[in-house]
Formats: sequence, C-alpha cells, structure tokens
Amino acid sequence: MARHATRTVRSLNPWLLVALLWVVAVLNYVDRQAIFSVFPLLEAELKVPVVQLGLLTTVFAWVYGLVSPVAGYVADRFGRVRMILLSLLVWSVVTWLTGHARNMGELLGSRALMGISEACYIPAALGLIADYHKPRSRSLATGLHQSGLYIGIIIGGAGGGWLGQHFGWRFAFTLMGGVGIVYFVILKLTLRGTDASKGASQANPIVATISELLRLPGFLALATVFSTVALANWIAYTWLPLYLYETFGMSLAAAGFSATFYMQVGSFAGILAGGWLADFWAARFPRGRLSTQMTGILLMAPFLFSVGFVRGQFLILTALFIFGLGRGLYDCNTMPTLCDIARPEIRSTGYGIFNLMSCLAGGAATAAAGYLKSTIGLSGSFEITAGLLLFSSILLFRVRAPRVSS
Repeated sequence: MARHATRTVRSLNPWLLVALLWVVAVLNYVDRQAIFSVFPLLEAELKVPVVQLGLLTTVFAWVYGLVSPVAGYVADRFGRVRMILLSLLVWSVVTWLTGHARNMGELLGSRALMGISEACYIPAALGLIADYHKPRSRSLATGLHQSGLYIGIIIGGAGGGWLGQHFGWRFAFTLMGGVGIVYFVILKLTLRGTDASKGASQANPIVATISELLRLPGFLALATVFSTVALANWIAYTWLPLYLYETFGMSLAAAGFSATFYMQVGSFAGILAGGWLADFWAARFPRGRLSTQMTGILLMAPFLFSVGFVRGQFLILTALFIFGLGRGLYDCNTMPTLCDIARPEIRSTGYGIFNLMSCLAGGAATAAAGYLKSTIGLSGSFEITAGLLLFSSILLFRVRAPRVSS
C-alpha cells in the first residue's frame, strides 16, 4: 500500500480551487476547438487536402492519449499542482508556436506537443478536485470544472472562426499563448503550497499501479464507455464546422459558432443538472452516478444520429443541444464514478488510462471520418457513431453498483 508522508499543506477553499482550474480548462479547449474552425483557411494557405487536416486531430489525440497514463501517474506520485502548472506553461509556449507554423509538418509537430501539455492537465486537475471535494459535492464540483471545457469550445469555435475570418488564423494562437503565460504566473502564486497529493504514492511503481487499476471491478467497462463517448465528441468537434459550412452554406464564423454554441449550452445545462442529481441520488442509491451517466448516453445517441440526416437548421441545432445535454449528464460523473472504485492515490493514473483508450479510438475514428467523407459522407460517420453509443449504454448498465467512495 502507499506511504503517506507527513507535511504541511496550505488550506484552499474547495470552490475557489474549482474556479481557478476552470480558467485553465477554458484555455485548453479554446485552442483545441479553434484549429477546427479555421480548417478552410489552413486548407487554402498550406495547400493540403481535407484528409490531412483530419491528421491534426489524430496526432493530437494519439499523443494526448499515450502520454495521459504516465502524466496521471506522475501527478499521483509527485504532486498534482506541479503537473497542472507544468501543463499550463508548456501549453502557452506551444500555442504561441502554433501561430508561427510555416507548413503542415510544423503544424503537426505543434499539435503533438499540445497533446503532451494537455495530457498533463485533466488527470491531475480532476484528481485534485476529488481530493478537495467529498462525495456529497464531487459530481457538482467536477461538472462545474467541466463547464470550462464547454465554454472553451464555444469561444474557440466562434472566436477562432471570427478571428480567422477577420485577422487570419495565426493571430488567434499567438494571442492565446500570451494569455496563458499571464495566467500561469497568477496560478503559481495562488496554488503555492496547496497540493495534498504530493508524494502520496511514492512506494507504488507505475506497473503495479496500472495493474491494480485494471483489476478493479468495472474499471475496463467504464474505460470502454468513456472511449465511446469521447469518440463521439472527437468526431463532432472536428467535423461539424466543416459539415455545416458545406451542407448549409454557412459562413466560416457562423459554422464555427453553430457547431459549438448549441451543443455546449446543452452540455452546460447537463452538468449542472447531472452534478446535482448524481450527488443527490448517489447518497441514496449505489447506482446513482452510473444511472445518471447512462441517461446521458441514451440522450446522446439518437440525437447524434439525427444530425446526420436532418436538413432544417432549426432541427439540427436542436439535436446538437440535446446531444450536449446528454454529454453533460455523462461527463460530470466520470471522475466521481472512478472515485467510487479507486483509492485516492491512483485516481489520476486511472483517468489517464481512460484518456489513453479514448484518444486512440477517437484519433483513429476522426481520421477515418475524413477518409470516408467522399464515400459515406460526414453524415454517415455521425450515424455509425450513434450506434456505438447505444452499445456502450449496455456496457454501463452491466457495471456492478460501486462501493461508497471517500
């Protein structure tokens, strides 16, 4: 078992911690979504076919996934705050470099480095939130943090498209890199001495930690479901702006806005409702969080399917809103559900494994959707992904009720 070192840790209000990390979550996803909103500009300037643009997501996703378990383990062992700060610093530098890429090779390299920086953030951040929030508030706290991801997607989608249309795609990434450096200084000063996880698992090598996680009842099923939901998200976020741009004749800015705003508004509503409901039901029923997640998936699947064939703008935007609502119900309970089966010292590593599996699957699926665009169309990829979501809901239903977490 892990050794716990005796140390002095500065107290920090648990909700203030969520607020501070919320800003980092916003920054991470602003960059991630902005690149998708300027695909037509990249295609024109760099003279690359659309299938190669899909590789920008694939490279990011695979590097992000491969690094995630190691980054989670390092956060568990050496301190989650340290890992969060390192992530933000590297993110800021790489985002600035993205705006100065001269060709497709350099752009792919910057996305690979971005995958490393962001892999260091989410497992550490969610593990730190779980340290500060007990079961009675854990889903809501996680959901509020995840709302930063949704806001970041809206800003990146709409703002990236608008800035690209008016100032060129390079300006947005240069600006974001500068903002990240400023916030790194603020966060470093605020979080100094607050890391309760530092040194918590020094006695456990990474192989033993991963082995312990894989033996936990339900862990692999939860990871598989997480991968399927993430696959749906990757395909939607990568290809929806282009799909709306081509199918409905929207402007670059309008397509970027529509592909992100309505889905993220739905997600924001979902995490608020899902966080509160899951905390409430988990205190009364062992499957409270699992049932909330399953409800979310059962909302996502049919409405993602409908995105592929409806042609009215009102109908497709409504479908995106309800898809986002389901995603919010699911997302705010991913780490809390993991906390129900895993001890605190290995939770960031566990979430890193979730990321690994999901990004390998999501990266391959995103590239495949680009490759198959000329045959089944992007609409066909949305419909196939909806079927995979329905299958994942069955897996989640079969997961046994977890024990009460701490």
